[in-house]
Amino acid sequence: MKREKGFTKRNFLKGILAENPLFVSILGTCPALATTKTVEAAIGMGILFTIVLVCSSILVSLLRKIISEEIRTPAYIVIIATFVTIVKMFTNAFLPELYLTLGVFISLIVVNCIVLGRAEAYASKNTVFDSLIDALGMGLGYTLAIITMAVFREILGTGAFSFGKIFTFIPYFKLQIIPKGYEISLFQNPAGAFIVFALILAVIAFIKNRKAELKSNLEKQEKIRKQQEAKMAAESSGGESK
Repeated sequence: MKREKGFTKRNFLKGILAENPLFVSILGTCPALATTKTVEAAIGMGILFTIVLVCSSILVSLLRKIISEEIRTPAYIVIIATFVTIVKMFTNAFLPELYLTLGVFISLIVVNCIVLGRAEAYASKNTVFDSLIDALGMGLGYTLAIITMAVFREILGTGAFSFGKIFTFIPYFKLQIIPKGYEISLFQNPAGAFIVFALILAVIAFIKNRKAELKSNLEKQEKIRKQQEAKMAAESSGGESK
């Protein structure tokens, strides 16, 4: 089957920008709101989520011609649950701080609608390579989205940016950005997560609406220009006939 030029690149980038799971499709909001108190926790969640998404998408694509229509969804859930269990065991063994920080939200990846959705909508209908690229793009897009939320929540909520508490193999450091006593602890609470999420969505909506408005204005200007050119051409031809 002949592949369209640039398809792989578009397939990868769509999950980061045009079809971002969190900021565009509004999927996976529960872990996004709960695990973004710090950038370190958000990175950890993003990595685990991406591993599960990539592995499950590859296996679903490999078995897409074997799994029958009647048992498709239960089979996908079993596949996802298997990889989540493996990831959970490895995290508990090698990154106990991350395991304790994320807690139940590692297990809840099983019911994350992004993972099951990509298995149903894409991996079950496409090749292993295309499914891999799609999963990597969606995983990276989701990871960048929750990191973006975590940056605002950590800096505004604690006044500082720190790293090394969860990933203990990295030397601990802390950068104080807002003077102590001026941080807004609200952003470390669930309400703060909703506020940050809503503000980011509002900014994205504003940018989209602004682009659509500019495009509409350009189209109107182009239409007027063509009408004027047609009118001038008609007047010119009319003058020559006389």
